[in-house]
Amino acid sequence: MATDARRRLIESTIELVRRRGVAGTGVAELLEHSGTARQSIYKHFPGGKTELIEESVRTSGAWIEQMIEQMAETLTPAEMLHAFVEYWKWVLVSSDYQSGCPIAAAAYGGSEAPVARDLASRAFRRWEHHLAEQVIAQGMPARTAHSLATMTIAAIEGAVMMSIADRSIAPLHRTYDQLRELLDMQLRAH
Repeated sequence: MATDARRRLIESTIELVRRRGVAGTGVAELLEHSGTARQSIYKHFPGGKTELIEESVRTSGAWIEQMIEQMAETLTPAEMLHAFVEYWKWVLVSSDYQSGCPIAAAAYGGSEAPVARDLASRAFRRWEHHLAEQVIAQGMPARTAHSLATMTIAAIEGAVMMSIADRSIAPLHRTYDQLRELLDMQLRAH
């Protein structure tokens, strides 16, 4: 039962941070959304909201990293790019353009949760590593692969934010089209 309350708190934090950011996610909302009692936060997260935010960043970063690793095991780089964009389309549409990336939200909320910002940085670096490794395996030089991985994540994160603002997946579509062309061009060049 205790681990269930802990899990619900983490999942609720991820969802609320995706929708409201770190500063916009309060303890009262976390308790209501998770259906847990106030003492549950301090029992499972003695550091309170800050510790809970940090754990939610670790958890969501690891979950997305695992998704990237699984895609890398079976998909080509182009298929992987497509699948990653499709995932973000699903997140956007299914949340009625309310949910973005919890890792980006943690990075933006760094003044309130500096450790969460550092954890977001590490998550982005791990994602970049996995993306770069996949195209390095296709013969792309490491420097180019790492630059392409950074640009891919930055472009998709930006497109997700623009899609939320526009309430449309059009920015994500346009970004995907350009990333796909760039990936094809770089793979053909090496």
